[in-house]
Amino acid sequence: MLKVHSRCDLSCDHCYVYQHADQTWRGRPARMPPATVQAAARRIAEHAREHGLPIVHVVLHGGEPLLLGAAGLREVLAELRTTITPWARLDLRMQTNGLLLDEELCRLFVEYDVRVGVSFDGDRAANDRHRVFAHGGSSHDQVRRALALLRRPEHRTSYAGILCTIDVRNDPDRVYEALLAESPPRVDLLLPHATWDQPPQRPGTDPTPYADWLGRIHRRWVDDGRPMSIRMFEALSPGGGGTEAFGLAPADVLVIEADGSWEQVDSLKTAYHGAADTGFDVFDHSVDEVARHPGVAVRQDGVDGLCATCRSCPVVDRCGGGLYAHRWRTGSGFDNPSVYCADLLRLIDTVDDHPPPIRAASGEWSATSLVEELLDDLATGHGSTSTLALLAATQLSITRALLAACRDRSGTTAAWELLVHLDQAAPEAVRAVLAHPFVRPALVHRLDPSASPGLGAAVDPLPALAVAVALRAGVPAALSVPVRADTITLPTLGSLVLPGLGQSAEVTVRPGEVQIRGGSVAQTVLLDPLASQSTGWLPTRDVPVPGGRLLLEDGDPYRDCYGQPVEPRLEVPAARALGRTLAEAWRAVQRDVPAHAAALDGGLRAVVPLAPDPARPLRSATARHAFGAVAVTPHPDPETMAVLLVHEWQHAKLGAVLDLYDLVEPGQGGRIRVPWRPDPRPPEGVLQGVYAHLAVTQVWQARAATDQRDASAHAAHFLAWTRDGVDALLASRSLTAAGERFVGQLRHALEETRVGSR
Repeated sequence: MLKVHSRCDLSCDHCYVYQHADQTWRGRPARMPPATVQAAARRIAEHAREHGLPIVHVVLHGGEPLLLGAAGLREVLAELRTTITPWARLDLRMQTNGLLLDEELCRLFVEYDVRVGVSFDGDRAANDRHRVFAHGGSSHDQVRRALALLRRPEHRTSYAGILCTIDVRNDPDRVYEALLAESPPRVDLLLPHATWDQPPQRPGTDPTPYADWLGRIHRRWVDDGRPMSIRMFEALSPGGGGTEAFGLAPADVLVIEADGSWEQVDSLKTAYHGAADTGFDVFDHSVDEVARHPGVAVRQDGVDGLCATCRSCPVVDRCGGGLYAHRWRTGSGFDNPSVYCADLLRLIDTVDDHPPPIRAASGEWSATSLVEELLDDLATGHGSTSTLALLAATQLSITRALLAACRDRSGTTAAWELLVHLDQAAPEAVRAVLAHPFVRPALVHRLDPSASPGLGAAVDPLPALAVAVALRAGVPAALSVPVRADTITLPTLGSLVLPGLGQSAEVTVRPGEVQIRGGSVAQTVLLDPLASQSTGWLPTRDVPVPGGRLLLEDGDPYRDCYGQPVEPRLEVPAARALGRTLAEAWRAVQRDVPAHAAALDGGLRAVVPLAPDPARPLRSATARHAFGAVAVTPHPDPETMAVLLVHEWQHAKLGAVLDLYDLVEPGQGGRIRVPWRPDPRPPEGVLQGVYAHLAVTQVWQARAATDQRDASAHAAHFLAWTRDGVDALLASRSLTAAGERFVGQLRHALEETRVGSR
């Protein structure tokens, strides 16, 4: 990539060259001097000759390359053709905003066989949201004029396509129609450059807005018979091949800046100032020397160059960890999943769920999905340890994305900066706090208080999270923390309850204690888990269970997210009694259905006591945003509690799956009658019901095998319920292709249970 001109005649606010972290353009010449062009051409030719390359791809870039004018561009093109073509075929391309494109330039590009890509974001509203002049004026008409020139028959061979940077605030159908109207040979849909430090905009609380936006375009594209090439969708399809942004193919892009500096891929400019620098230039350093630069070499390592989360992901060969720049986080560098991780996983499922038909050798039309292994594993009724680990990792990724979104609404940067520091110094403490089930509900409530009105006023959750991490890590810190009803809740640890705290308090953390000043309070609190309640410290209590330790969460205010009244903090005898019941229930699950016990071990971290209701003594619940927790009415019988735990953990697992994959066709308004409810249920509710009842059937079937009292009757009862629900769901035609396969596999697991019960 040759930056032949380093200035631009537009002022796009999403441009990574001028508007993001790296500002090295300021010290570079506006035009690439002829001597630099010659040196660059010689280096490229030298590399092609030494390695016997059959083809070399060169992209003229900027800034805006058309600012060189026709004469300047002719000199560059002539130098490249003359110097390189004796050694390799030269594929010449250009990326431009198109504003200065005219007939003379089009003739020049046809003459030198240059393929021209134009940056264009869709309809007028979408394009002019970002691609405007410095005075704010529209560029839409001028870009369309350039595209019309390239479509003319005499210029058509130079029309490479359109690069469109997406913005989820734009209407995807209007963007798709505007792109299609320009008859491009190819469209590159580009995720806006972002990092974990500077996350992408995520309007509302949807954890995967980019996947949902792109999914609408993908469905239109498939339904229309794929009228144009869309590189993102093709790259993410099974066997689609890699790009710089997707897949595991070695990265093969180097940049030559206007001053002759060698740089890594220029999207790194979005990470930090100087991120793309190598310290090399075309005058003194060869391509091979640059290729040995650690920042370049790491992107040649395929899956070995990715973080542990990516390496364990079942679609890593498709996603490839996403664009390298999008993995950046201060403290851990690029050793992270993409900031778009959850979106990419869901988008891959969308691509698989709406594939173009593929003719098999037999002549039949078929399509396969690389998510089938994960869904088939869960359809057994329980799921393997690796699948549960993947669900937990993706939930943590969603929580991190929401945390980054909340940063923009935080009243101070101090909490965010402390979290960034702790993510480097004490990553396990950060993960332990962010994986707490009620962190995500707090973040969602902060972003959209109207979505959960029962939780009261939204406060900034970042300071309390940072204090909790600092305490877990034993790192001294001081922050101003918002107060809610005289209480500061520290997720995973407990609550500080000090009447008179006011609206906020200055909290100073030292190992094992905090100093608090706020309102009429100035107090040092020892965080002794055995301290009496009079100290103001109410620790979160935990229960030893066979799989580890289970939090008895009766203090976090965001546990009240189940649509059912929760218990206030339990008295010590009641808490101990519930703890004993939970531990015995866990052992009962281990005895009856060891695979489900392993699934509980793989992700259940907290139990919330629900308030008793004499009319419904047996109640339990899960919340979509609170993965890792279930809510139950305290019950003295561990055998009953075991069934409740298994039942609700099924809902939690399936909720995590539905964060990633559409199993029900979007927009389904139909209702389905099921035997376990008097009212018809929506398809997703039925899906949740059959998945939970399958596990309960398996529990009772296991108990029946040991001749436990009434177990056979319970097994038959739940088997019939589940079978009827599965059949009704399959007959409803409300499922996606992945959903039909998943429910079909549930049916298979159910039949195995049925055979085992005879």
